[in-house]
Amino acid sequence: MKNVFFTALMLLATMGYSQKKNNGKVFNEHPAIGIVNDMLEAFFAGDADKVASYLAEDFKAYNGTGINKDNKGNSKEQFIDQANYWKENLSYVSFKPTSGAYPDAIEYKDGGTWVQTWNHLKAMHNTTGVKIDMPTHRLFKLNDDNKIETMINYYNERVFWEIGQSFEDRKNGTIYNHHDNINSVRKMMNAFENMDLETAYSFFKEDARFNSLELPDGETMSLEEVKARNNKIMEDFEITSIDVVGYPDYLEYDLRDARAVQSWWKFRMIRKADGKKIILPALYIHDFDEDGKIVRSSSYISTKVLEAK
Repeated sequence: MKNVFFTALMLLATMGYSQKKNNGKVFNEHPAIGIVNDMLEAFFAGDADKVASYLAEDFKAYNGTGINKDNKGNSKEQFIDQANYWKENLSYVSFKPTSGAYPDAIEYKDGGTWVQTWNHLKAMHNTTGVKIDMPTHRLFKLNDDNKIETMINYYNERVFWEIGQSFEDRKNGTIYNHHDNINSVRKMMNAFENMDLETAYSFFKEDARFNSLELPDGETMSLEEVKARNNKIMEDFEITSIDVVGYPDYLEYDLRDARAVQSWWKFRMIRKADGKKIILPALYIHDFDEDGKIVRSSSYISTKVLEAK
């Protein structure tokens, strides 16, 4: 049995190695890499004439994530126009290799040299102020004359969709200054002021999540964790009043059917240890579900105020 096992193991290893086939060579230094880098530098500098000097007459550029089966690609002239567009419409352009990455040149045995690059693109669109900050991956095929004949782009198209949408005023829902969800927030705050904690917490869904300026990015707390934190604060401070500043807004968004009340408050408190009177400013954003329960609370409060001398 032992011999059978090792024979099978060797057979598998042999099969694995037999499936390999060398189809070319990969280089991290190559003249084609220099050509591609120089062309990209000219492109983002808006030097259309220099860009053109690196491109074959039958050059085509493709979106590698596109789903249009009839896409014929962008021509040399269209790509050069894009270089002009970048120069005229974008500021703060930065195009650098992704940290830890470097371009490769691949010479295939059946002919043709390809260069693949990984870069990070940053810029701002001048008209809309939309920020571009994203990784990009490009593939370039060079012909026998060392001219770039094909380019395939992989990038996040969403940011360019946002630029296109931002040229016109668009509504995204309705703002209310009176609404039942605003009433719920006010009743909840009044319950806290009067130490009616059972009523105050009843406005939250049991699985509601809480975040604040003082939590690490992406970290949230549960309702039970918030109750424990609040109990500690109430042990050390007496709440004398919770006063609304201005008026709350209820925003009912068309996008994703979001519902949020944003409100501004002043917590008037007395520190029990020394009788120090403290005013704690606060901004809350409470997200509601369709049943009128708070499912998420975001607080913008600096508890450093509570340490005032």
